[in-house]
Amino acid sequence: MKALYVDGQLSLRDVPDPKPGPGEALIRVRLAGICGTDRQILKGYSGFHGIPGHEFVGEVVECDEKRWTGRRVVGEINVTCGRCDRCRRGLGRHCASRTVMGIVGRPGAFAEFVTLPVANLHEVPVEVPDEEAVFVEPLAAAAEILEQMPLAHGTRIAVLGAGRLGLLVAQVLRHAGADVTLIGRSEWKLKLARSWGLNTVRVDVNADAAQWAPRTFAVVVEATSSPQGLEEALRLVEPRGTVVMKSTFHQLAHFDTARLVVDEITLLGSRCGRFDVALDLIRRDRLRLDEFVSRTFALEEGLAAFEYLDSTPCLKVLLRPQP
Repeated sequence: MKALYVDGQLSLRDVPDPKPGPGEALIRVRLAGICGTDRQILKGYSGFHGIPGHEFVGEVVECDEKRWTGRRVVGEINVTCGRCDRCRRGLGRHCASRTVMGIVGRPGAFAEFVTLPVANLHEVPVEVPDEEAVFVEPLAAAAEILEQMPLAHGTRIAVLGAGRLGLLVAQVLRHAGADVTLIGRSEWKLKLARSWGLNTVRVDVNADAAQWAPRTFAVVVEATSSPQGLEEALRLVEPRGTVVMKSTFHQLAHFDTARLVVDEITLLGSRCGRFDVALDLIRRDRLRLDEFVSRTFALEEGLAAFEYLDSTPCLKVLLRPQP
């Protein structure tokens, strides 16, 4: 099969078709999305070598559990042992021996086929199109914030970063009743957010966001994909507030830890979330996803797709492995 492969650089290769193991399904990938983590992997994040990609929607073509064959699915990206203490406590996403699809020790979805355990699969409702189903993984990550911390109605929240993840987080938190302000540097992305009814603030590319409203927000969600984002978030959050860190990047982040102590700030890491929550949000048509997709490339054009992301102001770029 055709696949994109990372081994220090990205290339298109012919690789052997994957074979599902016991309890696994072979899935034909229908659409896959390129995210910020995939781009960081090309820079060395996680030290991953192999087929990247973890946002996808596909169709089961082979499985011992025949009821899954032919179903359209999305798949949770953490493959766990299911036996350790963390797994037994419902913390499988933090299983010490887990692999992570397209990120740690497991081939990803930038290929014609991929395998995953049946336990990781979620059927996509018939009314949800592929172009929306492909957003389940990042949308679940956005909604994970609500699983990690209680939010009172009207809580003042800043979402720092108006990229793909920031736009999803802002929509999810506003839907939950928070008073959300999206802060970014790209006027056209902020204009799109305003058309959805979101409050926005544009900051100059050479300025810190905190110059606009220092120590103002009860919660600041850092979604800049930049090491500098955490420092800006700490300047925006009020004393005894919470900074939620969503970004992953290859570089180290440097910030003044005294701010955490003196202002008694909680720093909360936030990663993957529940797919059933994300599917429910999409099914109930609570979010605007239709305007996220900037362009779709064939899998064979995968290198051009990454170049397009690097050179063109855009939001989401998708890969379509099958004609």
